[in-house]
Amino acid sequence: MISRPFVGLALAAAVAFSGPALAKDRVSPIKMFDSDNDGTLDLAEVKKAASAMFAKLDPDRDGTLDARELRGRLSAKELAAADPDHDGTLTLDEYLAVVEQRFNAANPDKDGTLDAKELRSPAGRALLRLLK
Repeated sequence: MISRPFVGLALAAAVAFSGPALAKDRVSPIKMFDSDNDGTLDLAEVKKAASAMFAKLDPDRDGTLDARELRGRLSAKELAAADPDHDGTLTLDEYLAVVEQRFNAANPDKDGTLDAKELRSPAGRALLRLLK
C-alpha cells in the first residue's frame, strides 16, 4: 500500500512538471507568431512561422518535405494538389504557396490579417496545422 503523503507528493510533482508543457499547448497562435504585437497575424508573420516549421519538418535537410514528413499536416490528395512538379515532395516555395492559399481562405474579410476568430474557423485550423 502506498502512503497518502507519497501519493500527494507524486501528484504535486506531476502537476509541477506538466504545468509548463500544458501551458505551452494553450498559448494562442497569435501570441506565438505575432511579431509586431498587433493582436493579429499577417501573411509575413505566417510565412515566417511556416518557414521555421518547414525547417523542423525536414530532418534530413534535403530541402523538401515528403508525405512522411508532412504527416498530419497535408493529406495525400492535398500534397498532390500542392506539388506542381509531381515529384511527391514540397520545396519551401511550394510549402509557402500552400500556406498563402490557406491564409487567404482563412481571411474572408480580405483585410490582410487573421484574428483569433478567423484562426478558429476550419480554414484557420487548416492553416495552423502547417505552422505548428
